[in-house]
Amino acid sequence: MNKKYLIIAILSLIISVISGIISNDLIIGGTILLTGLLCAYFASEGKRINYILGLINYLLMGYVAFKNNLFGIFFFYIFIFSPLQINGFITWNKNLNDDKNVKVREFTLKNSIIITLSCIIGSIILGYLLTLIPTQRLAFMDATSNCINLCGVILMILRFKESWWLWLINNIIDLIIWIITVINGGNGSVMMLLVSIGYLLINIYGVIKWNIEAKNNRIRGKLNEKNYF
Repeated sequence: MNKKYLIIAILSLIISVISGIISNDLIIGGTILLTGLLCAYFASEGKRINYILGLINYLLMGYVAFKNNLFGIFFFYIFIFSPLQINGFITWNKNLNDDKNVKVREFTLKNSIIITLSCIIGSIILGYLLTLIPTQRLAFMDATSNCINLCGVILMILRFKESWWLWLINNIIDLIIWIITVINGGNGSVMMLLVSIGYLLINIYGVIKWNIEAKNNRIRGKLNEKNYF
């Protein structure tokens, strides 16, 4: 195993165990934090193992969301995001470069408009539907978070670097949701807040890493074109 990956794995394990002990949520919460940190990190590195870790992470987070009456998050994590992890692993496996990293793509203006409108319309529709559930909390924030997250997951599967920008926006929304839930004493909410903070830091790294990779791809493309002609 690459030494850098081993160091990241050990640090993530230590952070997860300490956080789990402090929050009195070592088993489920600690596993969520560990798989979440490693999933996001390996995704930023373009490694397909992130989808295996992501599947475990989404199943556990769906369980916590259900316990806190966040049914929108529960539905998306269990019935949409989890199956997408399997699809993502297969798709990335078909689009690897010589270093076994995924090949990065970039948006066009048309892509940007479609994704923006999809997130806005989807958030409004889902938010309204969630308000119909009597025990649902933070309906429109829940809906917005999941729609942005869904777009980010799909864009990540399709290898677009802009997925990281969507997740940064989603991180801010998630932080607000879980801060409110922590204040209200939600079950397992402290660990979910730590997961959100961890995601935020790794997503910033992902934005930088994938933008560099996309720039390198553009340079390689120009060089290949020049050599071809």
